[in-house]
Amino acid sequence: MDDCIVVDKGELRKAQVGAGVGNFIEWYDIGVYGYLAVTMTSVFTEGMDERMGLLVTLLGFAVSFIVRPLGGMILGPLGDRIGRRKVLFATMAIMAAATTGIGLLPTAGEVGLWVIIPLYFLKMLQGFSTGGEYSGAATYISEFSPDKNRGFMTSLLNSGSMLGFAAGASMVAVTTAVTTSMWGSSAMLDGGWRIPFLIALPLGIVAIVLRRRLPESPSFEVAHVKAGTQEVDPIFVRHNLPNIIKHYWPQIVIGCALIAADGSSGYMLTSYMPTYLETQVGSDAVHTAIAAVVVLVLLAAMIPLVARLSDRIGRRPIYAVATIGNLVLLVPAFALMQLGTLWSIYLAMFMVALPCAFFLALTAAVMSELFPTASRFGSVGVTHNLSISIFGGTTPLVSQILVETTGNLYAPAFYVIFFSAVALVALVKMRETAARPLLGSVPVVTSRAEAEKLVAGQDSDDRIDTSTMMLTQEPAPSEPVGAR
Repeated sequence: MDDCIVVDKGELRKAQVGAGVGNFIEWYDIGVYGYLAVTMTSVFTEGMDERMGLLVTLLGFAVSFIVRPLGGMILGPLGDRIGRRKVLFATMAIMAAATTGIGLLPTAGEVGLWVIIPLYFLKMLQGFSTGGEYSGAATYISEFSPDKNRGFMTSLLNSGSMLGFAAGASMVAVTTAVTTSMWGSSAMLDGGWRIPFLIALPLGIVAIVLRRRLPESPSFEVAHVKAGTQEVDPIFVRHNLPNIIKHYWPQIVIGCALIAADGSSGYMLTSYMPTYLETQVGSDAVHTAIAAVVVLVLLAAMIPLVARLSDRIGRRPIYAVATIGNLVLLVPAFALMQLGTLWSIYLAMFMVALPCAFFLALTAAVMSELFPTASRFGSVGVTHNLSISIFGGTTPLVSQILVETTGNLYAPAFYVIFFSAVALVALVKMRETAARPLLGSVPVVTSRAEAEKLVAGQDSDDRIDTSTMMLTQEPAPSEPVGAR
């Protein structure tokens, strides 16, 4: 019985809210920055050629992704040493300060084009904090969640992400409508653009207060005592970055393949579809924004339902549906978009979003399940941020380049299909992880009765592998696991 963790439901709820609010704010900022891109071009690149100015503004978005892997490489291993809670507090403070700082910047008309430098610096701070934010929140919630419903518990992070993006887009729309009706068509340029960014300050304060009260992950506390010694199996050792790559490169490759498909799908839906529909299909900007918000809210509702299903039937079948869904649905979806009607746009965006729901339902859980507790934060940070920065965040740019250079309006679909095909191959090598204890951790349950039942039947339960657990009596050394 000493080798099971009975999680307190009240503490679990506190952990979910405290961790999830950071993801919400992160995607709120992405939504605000994306939907204010044209306005910010006028604000921060006044006097510059309009097309070049837009590229300069969008480069600020790219800059944050360039820095993300650095954040994961530094903050991840740090979280394995000093604890998940402390790093999550720091990432939230940095993110809130940087987002608020953007809203306080002077304009190019006031100080000249030099203002682009602090804008990029603040975007780099956001990217750095985001590098530790998602991987830290995913690790934290995974370690806090009971094994039997870890998928559902962690999926709420990505539901919050979609709602955060929708909230950012909605805040821009509401701010634009209110300010222009009260102060005229130039209201957003005159200062209205600051409001959505400054809203991040009270949101950030609430998040920081919540995170100060977070308990530490119980799995981390159990594993932390022995994690510094080299006299145990490698999965129980807290590794630095080079050793993470040395010991867990198979899991990193599998994770990168899955995240490439996940990220390219998600960023095509959230960041490229509005541009594609307006520039290539000729859709009205207002209708496109409304369609995006509706689809994102539906997506947020679907994610936990799919995740709950994965807790019952396994992660691999859900990933198979996601990858095959992209292979089957994306080309017909892009064909529907060319009709240009309101109903065809809604249906097409839903077809693009459907596989995304299956991907996003699993991201946080599976990335955490691939790696052992002692080095989980660092391993997830490297894997997720490297792949999402190279393949996910570049999807809008690469998709637009493909359309312009090939003249093929279906090129973005083929781009995402390629990564889905690669993920399908990687899926063959991924072990099933649903309803199993995390590597390097003992089982996490919701009651003492459940723990007693689990202990009584452990010899006949193929989900229980004591060689991967930090038991009271140290197990015999074994090879690192995580891929088959």
